[in-house]
Amino acid sequence: MSIGRTGESRAAAEGTDPHRWWGLVVIALAQLMVVLDATIVNIALPSAQRALHMSDGNRQWVITAYTLAFGGLLLLGGRIADLVGRKRTFVIGLVGFALASALGGAATGSGMLFGARALQGVFAAVLAPSALSLLTTMFTDPRERGKAFGVYSALAGSGSAIGLIIGGVLTEYLTWRWCLYVNVPIAALAVFGAFALLHDRPGHRDVRLDVPGVLLGCGGLVAIVYGFGEAQPRGWSDPLVLAMLAAGVLLLVAFVWWQARAPSPLLPLRILRSRDRAGCLLTMTFAVIGMFGLFLFMTYYLQVVLGYSPVRTGLAFLPMTAAIVAGSTQISARLLPHVPPRRLLVPGMLLATGGLLLLTRLTPHSSYAGEILPSLVLLGLGLGLTFMPVFATATAGVAPRDAGVTSATVNTAQQVGGSIGTALLNTIATTSAAAYVAARPHRPGTVPAGVVHGYTVAIAWAAVIMIVAALTAGLMVTAPAPKHGAPAGSAVRESVG
Repeated sequence: MSIGRTGESRAAAEGTDPHRWWGLVVIALAQLMVVLDATIVNIALPSAQRALHMSDGNRQWVITAYTLAFGGLLLLGGRIADLVGRKRTFVIGLVGFALASALGGAATGSGMLFGARALQGVFAAVLAPSALSLLTTMFTDPRERGKAFGVYSALAGSGSAIGLIIGGVLTEYLTWRWCLYVNVPIAALAVFGAFALLHDRPGHRDVRLDVPGVLLGCGGLVAIVYGFGEAQPRGWSDPLVLAMLAAGVLLLVAFVWWQARAPSPLLPLRILRSRDRAGCLLTMTFAVIGMFGLFLFMTYYLQVVLGYSPVRTGLAFLPMTAAIVAGSTQISARLLPHVPPRRLLVPGMLLATGGLLLLTRLTPHSSYAGEILPSLVLLGLGLGLTFMPVFATATAGVAPRDAGVTSATVNTAQQVGGSIGTALLNTIATTSAAAYVAARPHRPGTVPAGVVHGYTVAIAWAAVIMIVAALTAGLMVTAPAPKHGAPAGSAVRESVG
């Protein structure tokens, strides 16, 4: 007992939380729930569509309602965390997410399900930045911070793949509704852990919510994500799609203009003046565009083309998940204290590019072991090398009062990238498939060959986007190894200038 007290006293004297590693478990559990919910319903979507009599045109809202609310409100969620306090908003987000999940699981119609998914996105937008900013303030030692962000990044990077696995198991052995109900016990466990283990200073009462910034920033993000989402069924030349994309760009330009003049900006532009932080955010966005597109195509390829069951489809992604975890915790977390971040980011993106290029050789008869598995492992290792230094570098050196909004910006890059990737690459795939079939009428096997051709064309574009991510990281992220720079948790001059 005295040893435990001595350890806690030493930790208190050093300004660290003695329960921080158990607190990391709670934060990681909540983050996993938020991230996997973006994909857990993918495999269950055909079953939900049949049960609730959704049309083919409306079924996309099961995914889009979540990503629109999540990506559009993340910046507001980060500011609320700074105002109210991170632990309080963390718990509120968990409870709200659990209630919205229960509502969605009990849905009796498509409208009820769409609304529940949007509510999930709203509370995820409060929960996610609170989780990351709690982690940022709990771990200030560079070595410990690297390990903590390795775990967090592994879950953030692999959560989407884990969602596919869990979604397949729940759909095949229980029902699609359990893909939503499963969040209730996870959230309850995280709430209990938060009250027992997490500690936080009170919120900054001098923080003010920037209402015009909320309307401009969130409206711009929602318009762009909605426009990309509608591009697949409507086409890129559709007036609504063009109008939404144009409106989104104009709103975001107005948002930046207002943030430079607002007395209490939603997103202080000093956060983006860091070349390293801006480079990490762009790298994250490009990387997730390619990753989410891959999940979409490989899910349909395995189930529709190769005839895999939901469980077998989910398990097929397991090697990629393991590779992401290994890359984050065993490679990036160990090397980041000793090497500059871009020496991990650039090789990571190039490995991911190689994995995608291998998948451009898919045919309707490709084998999993010989052609798909090596690609998934390469892609997983590349993403694992990338996500951990991105999270650690993007949130380093931020003043405590800006920790929440900075964390929200990182999550926004990830969520918006996923939404754009799904819509953009799916449109490329369907357009390429239609052109392939139209050019080869009356040939046997043209339709499945055309579908796979569309996937490979879109995956090739995803590889190009990954190369852009590698160039972005190499040219913009110039930070030194953390042990040679300022302590990760300190507020650097940029945050007070």
